[in-house]
Amino acid sequence: MHVTVPLVDGQLAAIYGKYAPSEYQIAAHPVRSFPLEVTELPKATQTWALVLLDFDSTPVCGFPWIHWSVANLSPKQTQLPANASRDLDLIQAKNSNAGPLVAGDPQIQIGYVGPQPPDQTHNYTLFVYALDIKLTLTNGYWLNEFYRQMQGHILDQSKIELPSPA
Repeated sequence: MHVTVPLVDGQLAAIYGKYAPSEYQIAAHPVRSFPLEVTELPKATQTWALVLLDFDSTPVCGFPWIHWSVANLSPKQTQLPANASRDLDLIQAKNSNAGPLVAGDPQIQIGYVGPQPPDQTHNYTLFVYALDIKLTLTNGYWLNEFYRQMQGHILDQSKIELPSPA
């Protein structure tokens, strides 16, 4: 399985992160998700899913920041266009803005919320999973539910690093 995300000079394009124009922000947070393509899914794939985490946020906030998680994508849908998080009917998880320690604006608690590294360039890790089942998740699930349900059902997985500047 192979995952492709277009980068600009080796980094996630500014429009998907901290330097997004105001029309692509809600509550001062970037919300326009980046495009991606998945190829070479295993033949037995029933669904695929993705998780975008910022492990470099740990020294800043104390935990890896959850930026985006999508479940139950059809293997026939191998591309997500820019802004899929807002434009398409996807099953998406709560991100770190939904946690009680952060209590972010309700408008940005589910779906994609882009990189905003406060201290230095962060490497955002995109994990993509090919699964042999459809998960019983609904929009607004928590990431721990996703990980529990996919145990024993991963056919293949891939990850890529998406650097984004401070």
